Amino acid sequence: MKDKPTFAPELAIPNGVKDISFYIEAFGAEELRRFSNDDGTIHVSELSINGAMFHLHEQTPHSGLHSLNGGRHSVVVGLFVEDVHVVIEQAVTAGAKITSPVQDYEYGYRQGSIEDPFGHRWQIQKSI
Repeated sequence: MKDKPTFAPELAIPNGVKDISFYIEAFGAEELRRFSNDDGTIHVSELSINGAMFHLHEQTPHSGLHSLNGGRHSVVVGLFVEDVHVVIEQAVTAGAKITSPVQDYEYGYRQGSIEDPFGHRWQIQKSI
């Protein structure tokens, strides 16, 4: 049987190891593995939030990656959780800003949005 397709976003971070801790504190992420460049910067950190994998790449002059920090967004990372309020509280405590308060929608989701300290927009949600 073929593996099921998965989606693993890659996010740019400006401060390497220091920034990885935000995702661990805010979302309970587990760092699965990390590869560093010769200069000690993070080439890639592979993390998982309850089995949903994503990657962090440190911004370097040669990486071509940039975090937005408050600019316009073309991507929002959706994260399904058991308790939207608790996860948003954890994220704010770890340094995120609320961009849309938690509310229930007619299409059957409870959602709230945050922006992490590196400019990435996250929609924290649950099917209700």
